[in-house]
Amino acid sequence: MDTKTKSMSATMADSKLQKFFMDQLQDMYWAEKKLVKALPRLEEAATSSELKKAFADHLMQTKTHVSKLENVFEIMGEEPRTHKCPAMVGIVEEAEEIVDETDQGSAQRDVGLIMAAQKAEHYEIATYGGLAQLAKTMGQQEAARILGEILAEEKAADNLLTEIAESKINLQAGQEKE
Repeated sequence: MDTKTKSMSATMADSKLQKFFMDQLQDMYWAEKKLVKALPRLEEAATSSELKKAFADHLMQTKTHVSKLENVFEIMGEEPRTHKCPAMVGIVEEAEEIVDETDQGSAQRDVGLIMAAQKAEHYEIATYGGLAQLAKTMGQQEAARILGEILAEEKAADNLLTEIAESKINLQAGQEKE
């Protein structure tokens, strides 16, 4: 880290920007922990083996996101703490409603689960993109790198869900009768 970056990092250590960054980091830490609990239920509810595998794989990835966020807290000189994420609460509740309101074994359920999962991914993509940029602004290059890794993984998960939906699930759901 050069002298200018060190000076900028020290100046921002107690700034409103750093407080906002930490609040959002705590929000995402809570959200990732919530997803660790929710993804097994989504996997169980899914019909398609491809979707079940995507949920199982993303669960493992989400667990690594929790660890990576703990590294970011350490880099920032803070203890890992959570802050309840109202957005993720709503997204997970919506996914649970989809399970309750669709027929087990139906492609319609998978369509709904994909949509709910993509809502979670899009929220994460937006937040991690912002956090990575803020980390750069604050001169926290290692934190920015880690957050950028998580961002790339969330984008890949979103793309995979789209591929699964487009490969057959959407068409199957369109052929299901009430």
